Amino acid sequence: MIEPTNEKNTTIQNIYRQLGISARVYRFCQEILQQLQLRFEEIDQNTEYNQLKVLQAMQNNKVSEACLLGTTGYGYNDFGRETLEAVYASVFHAEDALVRPQITCGTHALALALMSNLRPGDELLSPVGKPYDTLEEVIGIRPSKGSLAEYGISYRQVDLLPDGSFDYDGIRAAVSEKTRLVTIQRSKGYQTRPTLSVQKIGELISFIKKMKPDIICMVDNCYGEFVERIEPTDVGADMVVGSLIKNPGGGLAPIGGYIAGKKECVENAAYRLTSPGLGKEVGASLGILRDFYHGLFLAPTVTAGALKGAIFAANIYEKLGFKVVPNSTESRHDIIQAVEFGTAEGVIAFCKGIQAAAPVDSFVIPESWDMPGYDAPVIMAAGAFVSGSSIELSADGPMKPPYAVYFQGGLTFEHARFGIMKTLQTVVDAGIIEI
Repeated sequence: MIEPTNEKNTTIQNIYRQLGISARVYRFCQEILQQLQLRFEEIDQNTEYNQLKVLQAMQNNKVSEACLLGTTGYGYNDFGRETLEAVYASVFHAEDALVRPQITCGTHALALALMSNLRPGDELLSPVGKPYDTLEEVIGIRPSKGSLAEYGISYRQVDLLPDGSFDYDGIRAAVSEKTRLVTIQRSKGYQTRPTLSVQKIGELISFIKKMKPDIICMVDNCYGEFVERIEPTDVGADMVVGSLIKNPGGGLAPIGGYIAGKKECVENAAYRLTSPGLGKEVGASLGILRDFYHGLFLAPTVTAGALKGAIFAANIYEKLGFKVVPNSTESRHDIIQAVEFGTAEGVIAFCKGIQAAAPVDSFVIPESWDMPGYDAPVIMAAGAFVSGSSIELSADGPMKPPYAVYFQGGLTFEHARFGIMKTLQTVVDAGIIEI
């Protein structure tokens, strides 16, 4: 129970105490925070740039009040939907975009982009190692109904070198006449490898295109939007793909995904999403457009808060002796922070702290379970306004070695900051570390 407010109880430290943060944890975190101000100022500069970029895209495409209304039924002549897709194309400096509530999640968006632009006999190449777990069944690495493998599409991957750099010799040897599409995962997924910067992605795309100019280069952009001033489509990507309940939805989009890039690639995806002959012409937006526009407008600021939270977490846990990826000083190219505990108990305690810091379901205790699409039990913590939204304060991880937890999100930095402090308190209370 929160104590009644009076002059004695109105300090920030007191409210943290009422929320379960000890004086020792509070002081430890304050010391870390004071060292990050210059770095946070750099993030704020990028945020301003990206905010203006989004604003300019909305103004140039003449977003009006009428654009915020929805359609029903077939969704023919949906002016707001068409304008939103034009805005996304402008933001990503792309020829076209598909932005729909009918795209249910990031994995669906990626599957849609792959299945619509590959044909039987083609080969898919990942030059950055193993893709995210849920794509393994899409591709057919793990057998599943409707996978690319069932349609005669083969797969090959080239692992990153031990230092996290590209194996250019291996990539050169892997590209063949059958190679039609290259998938590049920007973020680390459930791995402790570096996230790829847009510049590095551009170098990789340039290398591949010089070998075979007609290869389609697709970038899984999840968790990376608005972290930098440029996006993969600025450096040669034919498609960028992502989820609206991550960065670009700004915490307001309740569902959805996007594909932006070359017009032909986007059109192929639209025909696969709806039907040959229909494409982008159908798909009612219902009453959801206002949230899509509003979320995109807020996305640069929301992403910045999440990014600051990730840096804060890295500095705290690195100082306590844990391996963190990225480390406390590295440049940032997505909002995810991995902390390697080495034990299941550490992962569980961290996730309990995140759940206890949530505005929704803070009283719930997260437990691992066999989630669809994963090869090991996964624990997830998120008390979110949008179910599963990982731009909101959340953490998750597979219950297998090296027992790393992946933290991301926070609609405001203040919430992300409290969430990290709460994880530290929970880990300390569990006797896993001392400070």
